[in-house]
Amino acid sequence: MSLHNEIKQLIIDCLDLEDVSIDDIETDAALFGEGLGLDSIDALELGLAIKKRFDVKIEANSEATKAHFYSVANLASFIESQRA
Repeated sequence: MSLHNEIKQLIIDCLDLEDVSIDDIETDAALFGEGLGLDSIDALELGLAIKKRFDVKIEANSEATKAHFYSVANLASFIESQRA
């Protein structure tokens, strides 16, 4: 499974998005607001899940973190950069 799809599945599982499939989540679309419509509570849960699953350190409330969480593509880039 690609990292993008792994992140999408993690989003679905961690946030209990029962009516959403991997194909419903666009890689470059916004996860918050107009895109997938996630909120700040979802962000916290997703952040914890990503930290646990990929063993990456996430700074809470930083502008960089907001940018990383913009889309699945941004999250994948961030995770890859942390693994290097």
